[in-house]
Amino acid sequence: MKKVLILGGAGVHCKLVEAAHEMNLYVIVADYLKKDDSPAKQIADKNYEVDINDIDGIIQICIEESVDAVLTTHLDPCQKPYQKICEKLGFPCMGTEEQFEYLTNKRKFKMLCQESGVDIIPGYTVADVYDDRVNYPVFIKPVDSRGSRGQKKCENRRQALEAIESAQKESSDGDCIIEKYLGDEEEIQITYFFENGNAHLIRTADSYRGEGKLRNIVTHSVSPSKYTTEFRNTTNEKIIKMLKKIGIKNGPVMMQGFYDNGVFRFFDPGLRFPGVEYERIYKKMYNIDFLKLIIEYSLTGSMPQIDIDESSVYLEGKRAEIVFPLISEGIIAKIEGLDKIEQNEKVISVLHRHREKDTISWSYDINQRLCEIDMLFDKNEKLNERERILSELKVYNNKGKNMLLFYR
Repeated sequence: MKKVLILGGAGVHCKLVEAAHEMNLYVIVADYLKKDDSPAKQIADKNYEVDINDIDGIIQICIEESVDAVLTTHLDPCQKPYQKICEKLGFPCMGTEEQFEYLTNKRKFKMLCQESGVDIIPGYTVADVYDDRVNYPVFIKPVDSRGSRGQKKCENRRQALEAIESAQKESSDGDCIIEKYLGDEEEIQITYFFENGNAHLIRTADSYRGEGKLRNIVTHSVSPSKYTTEFRNTTNEKIIKMLKKIGIKNGPVMMQGFYDNGVFRFFDPGLRFPGVEYERIYKKMYNIDFLKLIIEYSLTGSMPQIDIDESSVYLEGKRAEIVFPLISEGIIAKIEGLDKIEQNEKVISVLHRHREKDTISWSYDINQRLCEIDMLFDKNEKLNERERILSELKVYNNKGKNMLLFYR
């Protein structure tokens, strides 16, 4: 039996473990999480508690376990260690060191976009803030963090200086990005899957965020985006050309952007799938399992040829919705209705992020998400069908008070 090591043990990695098991592979999961805190480790054949940046330590595990492939998906912090481990072991990898730099470092991504004619958000330097050459509001974030950590909208110089310090601490490079605030514009996400140099646009989504201090958190997305046709007609080919320019040949690429008065401006890339369960929706629709394709490539260095209709991004007129119910601070005493939601025929998957007895603090990032609920609706189903399904959900703290905030 062949062995694979998956770097990352979060809930979003469970589907990768499941796909590997369906391929009759022995699965090892490695990261810093304890098994009790790692959904992926709990269903793996073996696990290791190790820092994902301990490259030599993980390589030693691979040698001792006679691992045949290393892989990861969905989370940025795993990407660069994954590439280094594969390179040192001589394993197939979804990208080169240069490609991961372009698609994990937001500053280098902006430079690539500018060179390629892809629109970005206008920005400032740290020196501009210190010298008071900034038109507020601005949005400040680390160049390479995840989960909305270290990100802040700033209305003045004092707030900006504080946000710069916070963002630099969250960045592994000690660097930050300062951009014109476009948070009131409509947000779009796109995902490609590359197969032997062929680029397939497999997802567009309109993203919706929380309110007030929860503004940094995406709480709900709808696919396909209402701007899909406009994006395909104006921007799609520019992005594909840009990605081919840096040599992307196999695997997923995602990007987040804003629709700004007829212009698509992109700000956050990833040489990975987004951290959601959309691949399960796509598999339900088209019987294409992208995770198995990634595993096959990781084992053989060869990506199986796939037949993807370019119109598949429209989901044949159906509507996919991904919802992240948010919860307030406190100790979760009781969660009601989630099991009933999971059984609903419109629900493709539910990814648990918190469970009963978990203690929640006000972090104002993705830690405020109780779970992820992925739904697929027919073209004629009303929007309130989503609310009817979600109305089953109740969350109470240890004082019997409601913890559930809102869905979008």
